[in-house]
Amino acid sequence: MSESIIWYLREFLRTEWIRKFLLAKTDPLVTPPYFKDYPTLTGKECTACYQCMMICPAPGAIAVLRHDDGWRPEIYPGHCIRCGLCVEACPEDVLQSGRVLEAQHRDRTGFRATFHLSIDREICMRCGNCCISCPVGREGEPDGAVLKIEKGGVQILNSDLCTGCKTCEVNCPNRGIRVARVVEGVQEAAA
Repeated sequence: MSESIIWYLREFLRTEWIRKFLLAKTDPLVTPPYFKDYPTLTGKECTACYQCMMICPAPGAIAVLRHDDGWRPEIYPGHCIRCGLCVEACPEDVLQSGRVLEAQHRDRTGFRATFHLSIDREICMRCGNCCISCPVGREGEPDGAVLKIEKGGVQILNSDLCTGCKTCEVNCPNRGIRVARVVEGVQEAAA
């Protein structure tokens, strides 16, 4: 046992080993060009379209909240996976992360989202919570309503007005309505 300790001491106390150990150098830390940090605000005005929230694959990572000075997305770093999809989906360029926004403008890419509503007639109890809670449009408004209780059940009137906020889904006591998002990547033609 003492022979092995002596061997280790002799090996690690060699001048060459001590010099290499004490004078070891590493490359300087440089942020790679493809690095995506947590999204930050650009200072542009948020219109509360919720596109950033709808495309986010990490539950609870982003929320669009109303403040005294207007709407503003808030990022929760404990949930955010730094994918950059919220930056790419925002039509107003409110968020930025690394070079995502720059690359999106250069390549003229983006996302187009559509939302599909479905009602499970078996469990819908026709309470109307989904119709009342929808922030987009209400019956009698000029733009029209997305949902309406009609003919003894909830009817989808204008699914193209749906912003995908899922308020109807959250407020349904039986979870009888679902909002599915369909997102496709798009690239504008060069001018």
